[in-house]
Amino acid sequence: MSSEHTDRAEASAMRLLPWTGTGGKPCYVVGDGTGHVSRMADDVESIQMDMADELLGHAADMLADDESTGPQVRFLAGRLTESLQQIVRVAESRGSRLDEILPERPEPRMEERKPDEDVP
Repeated sequence: MSSEHTDRAEASAMRLLPWTGTGGKPCYVVGDGTGHVSRMADDVESIQMDMADELLGHAADMLADDESTGPQVRFLAGRLTESLQQIVRVAESRGSRLDEILPERPEPRMEERKPDEDVP
């Protein structure tokens, strides 16, 4: 890859941010990943990952407790859903950034493919 192509790719890299704008629309930042907004996004992603991990521990405890009530479990399901949406957004953002820097990654192995992917 030429230096000119690398510079152009870095300058135009768009990053999906871990928060949404008005009406739930996606937010992006353009840059090389070293600016204030990118660093803030890194911090938010880290917090989201930590919170998801804590929530999973809480879920395991609650589901193991025979005295958990229906409303408690529904509340937990709501928080798990929110957390999973955040983590999927982080994965999409990180995946697209990997695609930018490693465009010629090998295809996933057969056992890593999603069930609905076509096999060549």
